Amino acid sequence: MSERLAPGDTAPAFTLPDADGNEISLADHKGRKVIVYFYPAALTPGCTKQACDFTDNLDLLARAGYDVIGVSPDKPEKLAKFRDTENLKVTLVGDPSKEVLTAYGAFGEKKLYGKTVTGVIRSTVVVDEDGKVERALYNVKATGHVAKIIKDLGI
Repeated sequence: MSERLAPGDTAPAFTLPDADGNEISLADHKGRKVIVYFYPAALTPGCTKQACDFTDNLDLLARAGYDVIGVSPDKPEKLAKFRDTENLKVTLVGDPSKEVLTAYGAFGEKKLYGKTVTGVIRSTVVVDEDGKVERALYNVKATGHVAKIIKDLGI
């Protein structure tokens, strides 16, 4: 089981490929707050709802000083299809090795339909301008989560 992050922790650095195969690093966003959210799989109903909610609120979040990065174990080709099919504006990166998912505590044992399985734990980590964890939310719901984050952050 991977360790969960807590406020005040240094957010693990990462560089992952986006939907176009370009390298995206957390360090690219230094000086801005970043909402890094982890989801199980592109092109699935819950993950689509969550990605669309982030896209719909991207301008609001950006005006408040937040960038948004979605991380899943998908390869760039699937992320590109997801982005294009759903007209997503949020930055999507792939972590097929699950190293970043694990480093953020977003991969491990979880309950799925009453059974214990190993997989991606739907999670959101808010990273401040200095690369420190401001909030770490685990086992979040796909529906309504973005509205809750906006409310909790006072945006």
